[in-house]
Amino acid sequence: MINSLSAPELKHELVNGESYEYYALGKYVVMAPGICGGRPTFKYTRLETSVVLADMAAGLTIDEILADFDLSDLSREAIQEAVELANQAFLQATHNLFAIAA
Repeated sequence: MINSLSAPELKHELVNGESYEYYALGKYVVMAPGICGGRPTFKYTRLETSVVLADMAAGLTIDEILADFDLSDLSREAIQEAVELANQAFLQATHNLFAIAA
C-alpha cells in the first residue's frame, strides 16, 4: 500500500552486509538519506524514479523500460507504484495550490 497521509518511518535493514536506511514511500519506492541526494529511488537500487517517469513521459512503454534496466531489481509493479505516487503528488500539489488561491 502507498503511504499517502502519514509521515514515513525511517527503516533500517542489512543488505549484503551493509546498513541500508530508508523511508518507505510504498512497497518499491523509497527515499534513502545519502543515496541520490535523498530523492525517491526504487528500493535497493540507485535508480531514481524520476528517470523512469521521464522515460514514460517520452513515450517508452513499461516493457521497453524494463528491457533498458534488465540488470536491476526493477519490476513492472515498481514502475506502476512510481506512477501512482507521482499521480498522488500531482493531485496533492494541485489541491494545495487551489487551497492557497482560495
